[in-house]
Amino acid sequence: MDPTHERLATLALHLTHGVGPRVYQALLNEFGDSTRVLAAPLQRLKSVPGVGSTVARKIVATTVDTRAEREWLECSQAQIQILDGSRVDYPYLLTETPDPPPVLFVRGQLLPADRVSIAIVGTRRASYYGIQQAESLAVGLAHAGVTVVSGLARGIDAAAHRGALQAGGRTIGVLASGLGEIYPPEHDNLADQISAQGALVTESPLRTRPKRGQFPRRNRIISGVSLGVVVVEASGRSGALITVKHAVEQNREVFAVPGRVDQEYSRGCHRLIRDGAKLVESVDDVLEELDPLSTTSTCSPVLVSEPSAEIGLSDLERTVLQSVGQDPLSVDQLIESCQRAQPHLSVSSVLSALSILEMRRLIDRLSGSVVVRR
Repeated sequence: MDPTHERLATLALHLTHGVGPRVYQALLNEFGDSTRVLAAPLQRLKSVPGVGSTVARKIVATTVDTRAEREWLECSQAQIQILDGSRVDYPYLLTETPDPPPVLFVRGQLLPADRVSIAIVGTRRASYYGIQQAESLAVGLAHAGVTVVSGLARGIDAAAHRGALQAGGRTIGVLASGLGEIYPPEHDNLADQISAQGALVTESPLRTRPKRGQFPRRNRIISGVSLGVVVVEASGRSGALITVKHAVEQNREVFAVPGRVDQEYSRGCHRLIRDGAKLVESVDDVLEELDPLSTTSTCSPVLVSEPSAEIGLSDLERTVLQSVGQDPLSVDQLIESCQRAQPHLSVSSVLSALSILEMRRLIDRLSGSVVVRR
């Protein structure tokens, strides 16, 4: 699909050195859209707060028919979407942050259900305990219909992505590099799995190699697309704490998993808990906070009209859920009710759906054979 001139103009500005998210927003506030920005005279550009003479001259020299068109073509050939704020699939939560990227490059697909998402971050040099905790939390969140967000890094990030994938859930990997330069390189296969079962996201152009300064900027996107951030193993100087800093600025919830008191990689988490982060011993500690977070966010009628745990249910799971009411119901009665609605259903498929609804905390099992709607 050919881009509009305005979308190409937005990409051209994004590719212009010196035009970061805050400068871009200032330019939009002054001129209204990207096309008018590129057509503006030098003196007017220089008068915009944060622009200055050097950046103004670069904007004047920018055209949409050179680098922007090449970038668009390369991304199209690599099946990478280029999203800007005019697109309905641009992450709404990110638009609520102080400095959302003007452009996002996406491999895979972002869905409305991803608005209910939690980030899991931590050290690259994770212990066996840390890997276990990250995977377990990701599995539990995925079973509850929550999208797991992380940064595709070694250690905790990779464990979080793998946990979500293993559970059949959705996961989003946020990169500091371009999507044509997966980092670390040994995560190339993991990146393929994530894009097939979720999305890879970055603000960096396709062929951007990873540089040290890009990772802290990447972290604001990790927290920005999430309702909250869970930290699993972090030293006192961990990059995960930069994500927490962004989360606090973005009014996101912060969670931390405690560790051994004699381990360096517990110090960051313990400090967060001391300073008010919610202590996480199981996925329930996160899920208990999630419904209030999602329904009080300004981000959507989608979240308000459909409880977070119900997003992503299969047709079978919805059928079973609709058959469970506020009055206690035996499992045998439930199976009969479901089979009356859909005669082809097997007992095992109903029981399997029932287990998923229980994990998602949509029903309660009063005894081994009696269930009730929450």
